[in-house]
Parts: sequence; C-alpha cells; structure tokens
Amino acid sequence: MGDFQKKVDRINTRSVKWDLTEKIFKDKEVLPMWVADMDFPAPKEVQQAIINRAQHNLYGYTITDNTLNEAITYWMQKRHNWKIAPEWITYSPGVVTSLHMIVQALTKEADKILIQTPIYPPFYAAVENHGRKVVKNPLLLNGDKYEIDFTDFEQKIKDKDLTMFILCNPHNPVGRVWTREELTKMAQICMRHNVLIVSDEIHSDLIFSSHKHIPIATISDQIGENVITCHSPSKTFNLAGLQASYIITTDRRKKLKIDNQLMNQGFHLLNTFGITAMEAAYKHGEKWLHRLIEILEENKRYVIETIHSHTRKIKVFDSEGTYLLWIDCRELGLEPQELKQFFRTKAKIGLNDGYTFGKEGEGFMRINIACPKEIVVEGVNRILGAL
Repeated sequence: MGDFQKKVDRINTRSVKWDLTEKIFKDKEVLPMWVADMDFPAPKEVQQAIINRAQHNLYGYTITDNTLNEAITYWMQKRHNWKIAPEWITYSPGVVTSLHMIVQALTKEADKILIQTPIYPPFYAAVENHGRKVVKNPLLLNGDKYEIDFTDFEQKIKDKDLTMFILCNPHNPVGRVWTREELTKMAQICMRHNVLIVSDEIHSDLIFSSHKHIPIATISDQIGENVITCHSPSKTFNLAGLQASYIITTDRRKKLKIDNQLMNQGFHLLNTFGITAMEAAYKHGEKWLHRLIEILEENKRYVIETIHSHTRKIKVFDSEGTYLLWIDCRELGLEPQELKQFFRTKAKIGLNDGYTFGKEGEGFMRINIACPKEIVVEGVNRILGAL
C-alpha cells in the first residue's frame, strides 16, 4: 500500500516544491511545506501501469475511451454515491484550466462571479483574467470554525446581478467540508436567482473521519442541472505533474459550450501517461488511499496538539478535509510582509502566505502536511523554535 514514512529525495527532479525553494524563499535552508503536492510516492499500481505503457515506446496522440470513462464512473459511484453518465464527462489538463475554460464559455465580459474568501488564489485569476468581476462572500470565523454568511451570500446574489458562483468543496484553504444542509441552502439560493454553480471538488477524496463529502450536484436532479463539477485524481494520488482532470456537466447545452471552448484553445487531448495513471489510480488505488488518510489524520493531530500544547500565539484549525492546514497567526501582531519574513527567515519554513488568498487571509498561513512524519516534526519544531 506504499511506504508513507520513507523520506524520498526530490531534489533535481524538477520539483516545483523542492527545486524552486531557494528561488522563491531566497534561502536554500528553508523547509518546503507549501505547494499542494504530496511527498508520498503514488500507488505502486499507478507506477507499474506507467512503466508498462512506457515500455511500449510509442507515445503518439492518445484518446480517452470507454474504459477510462468506466473507471471514473466506478470511482464516483463507489466513493461519493454519485451515478454519473459517461456522456457527462469532458477531459481537461487540470482543474485550474477547467475553471478558466468554464468562465470563458458560460459568462460574458463584465459579468460578476461570486467566490467565498479566503480562497485558493487561482480562483481570482480565473475570473479577473477574462474581464469578469469578482464578488466576495467572505466566510465567517465563528470561534474555531469557518461558516457561510448566508445573509451576505443571498444579498450579494440579489444585488450584484451575478451569473456564476464558484464553490470550493472541500474548501481550500480553511479545510471545511460543507454539509448537506449548507450545500442545499447555497444551491437553492442560486437556483432562485438563476446563478450557475461551478464546484471545484479536487480535494473531495481526502476527507477526515466523522465528515463526508457530498457532491453538490447530487442534492437533487434539478440542482444537478445547474452545477458543473471539476474533478481530478491529481490531489488524491499525487499525480499533478501528469496533467489529467475532467469536468462533469449534466446539462447538454452547457457541456457543448465547454467542449467547444476547450477545442478552440487546443485542449482536446490529454497526456498519454496522465490517462494511464488516472485509470490505474481509480481502479486500484482505494486501499492506498485509505492508508494515506490515516497518515494525514495522524500528521494533522500531531501538528495541532504539539503546537497548541506549546504556544497560544498561533492556532491551527482542525481541518475536515484536504492535507492543508490553516494557521491563525494574528496574535503575533505582524503585518503580512512581516509574517512572511518571520516564517522564511526565523523559522526557515516555506508556507503559503495567507494574504495571497485574499484580504481575509491576512494574518494567516497555510501548511502542507502530506509528507513523512520526520518532515512534519521538523517543520513544527522550526515554528516553535522561532516563536
């Protein structure tokens, strides 16, 4: 099922996370715990499938077919109790690419699009780079848990004449896994005001115990017709470099517009090895995933308990999903650039700066715990030592 405690040297593998550390953080001694990929090898079955395909030694244009469709439909049914039809699937190199294509295909310039901040930075680019306007529905921090401000949510939709809402579930960076009640309420508001929902569910396989991911498109058939879902095995199985994802669209007219947009941009084929890896992961990766979630839960517990038992200056949120933890550093009283320098120069740890997730992220940091315990311990010790 994989060795999750073995530290693998990723230097000189063209790794964004490790080989760009010195360039980005200006110090080669910084420990990288930032960008959202894992320091765990993918399932052996995925590796073997890629090796078998590589040995064929012909790497021409590669199609997606019924076998791949069946692997995806099987996974969605097994993991999320969602029976999808193969004809709903559109393939794309990545979820970020998908968001850009969907915005261009289904909205017009100057249209207003709602996002829930603090939010994954590419959400802003997917809207603003195409002449659309961001409207924020900031999440409410209620004690140690983020919640949706439904009053503001509906008011913004009513007053701002919105056309689209981009949902992040599980939410990156705050780690919420939205409940059926929360999803239903958001979906009903959007339906009442004719606002299309685009749901980024790339982290939906990485859910901690006592929580459950619910695809918003499954709330009802009517709601499903108003939802476009972006998905990929890349976060689940650490396959981001292979560039393979897909979009699930039940409405035929919307799907045709998305397909045409992708075709117009030249995105009509996937990477040969991405296709191979996606199929193998969905067919054979479930046991590996079960063990991964156990490891992530252990790492999460260690980070939270260790930091909270040693200091009250920072607070780590108990994530419900994803391998990314959100850290509240506001008690340190540092401005965003000062906080950035504190972690880089004093703690010598590379984290994602909270302000990049929007103004609502100022005073926060994001840490990636998808790594062997040895690295997690080192990262925590560096933070506590600097404090």
